[in-house]
Amino acid sequence: MKTGLQDDSTLGPAADFGDVRAEFRALLSGCGVYDLSGRARISLTGGDRVRWLNGMISNNVRDLPSGHGVYAFLLNAQGRIQADLNAFNRGESLLIDTERGQRDKIWELFDHYIIADDVEMTDVSEKVGAIGLTGPETRTVLARAGFDAAELRYLEFKEVPWQQSTVTLLRAGEEAKESWQVWAAPEHARVVWEALVAAGATPVGSSALNLFRIARGIPQFGQDIRDRDLPQETGQARALNFSKGCYLGQEIVERIRSRGAVHRQFTMFEVEGPVPEPGSKILAEGKDVGEITSSAILPLPSGDRPVALGYLRREAMEKEIMTGESRLQPVPGPIVS
Repeated sequence: MKTGLQDDSTLGPAADFGDVRAEFRALLSGCGVYDLSGRARISLTGGDRVRWLNGMISNNVRDLPSGHGVYAFLLNAQGRIQADLNAFNRGESLLIDTERGQRDKIWELFDHYIIADDVEMTDVSEKVGAIGLTGPETRTVLARAGFDAAELRYLEFKEVPWQQSTVTLLRAGEEAKESWQVWAAPEHARVVWEALVAAGATPVGSSALNLFRIARGIPQFGQDIRDRDLPQETGQARALNFSKGCYLGQEIVERIRSRGAVHRQFTMFEVEGPVPEPGSKILAEGKDVGEITSSAILPLPSGDRPVALGYLRREAMEKEIMTGESRLQPVPGPIVS
């Protein structure tokens, strides 16, 4: 059975460690630990880096204190989402953290818009070994492993001493109440992993993480968020700031806000019947009113529960909706906390 990081830690998490149900339960009621070294990271330096990035992404980095981060979208001029990312202020640099599959698109767009700006990009993906932890027992596991998990706000980080070295402890985004990351030099990542497992964390692969994501109703870029989607359609208000000033695509975002709503909304559904495949159309009274983007059978303690994520037109929220032979019921909010 697999028991640790993959031999090549740049590949990201394994699909599973032998028992997806147990791994999912660890995320719900214990502490799951998983490999994040496969994510892409781009460092931005230079005197114009803050002003320039603030004009590129949908959230506010102009007023971001050192040691803090924000979640944001990178849009095109038509307001369509091209990527999502976290941006961290590390004092003398800004760090962009995103999924590996988005790295090239972000690099291309950034490079295109650096014209006469004092901004330099450096790919530092291979210089950070990152490990994630999620679950209500996470702080206990961190303390047992010797990490000082003092109270941090979401996307706040600090450097902490650990076993004759220094690591970065980050309280991850709002995906879960207790979700943390430890960033270490790549050569120390395996030691950190083994210490966390010895402290009671359960190794978790990408299959269980995807189940947890769906249970929380979190859209994933490339799966639920595509480059044709608009920010407000995704329901990710945390990615937007309406007082920061101009940025790429801002005119469209502001126009949508002034109108008060979008025509369709990212939604979670309970499924009665066969679990629909991503791409399945949603129908109401025989009319196309949306589509499924993700689906799963969640192995919850109360029993297996089929659910789906997707987009639904606002006028169909109160109607009977179907996909194939299955009936759908919109669910307000996440299924798990």
